[in-house]
Amino acid sequence: MRLKSDIFVSALIRRVFALGGFAAVEKKGAEEAGAIFIRQRFRDGLQTLYAPAPQNFFGEEDAGRKFETRAERAEPDAVREMLSRELRFDPDLWLLELETDDVAGLFEVIKPAG
Repeated sequence: MRLKSDIFVSALIRRVFALGGFAAVEKKGAEEAGAIFIRQRFRDGLQTLYAPAPQNFFGEEDAGRKFETRAERAEPDAVREMLSRELRFDPDLWLLELETDDVAGLFEVIKPAG
């Protein structure tokens, strides 16, 4: 059984703060099962956007959340445009903003095959 979106987001925020970073909910989505997008901001102004991984990366008994990198160290306008498209498609998504140099260990990021 997968954690509800609001519980996952709350736990992630606490973990980021515990590591000395900053985290905030930029857009609150559906509490039960809203898709979660994560925007990581860097000191140089660039951003990385993580989105829910496609379902083919999950096994039958895999209950965790996995993310894929949609944009890596991109300009803010490019990330904003991607998020605008996603919001038109799914207005119930969560958008979490992180200001931390490293997300390793905070959530699982899948690497595409190839």
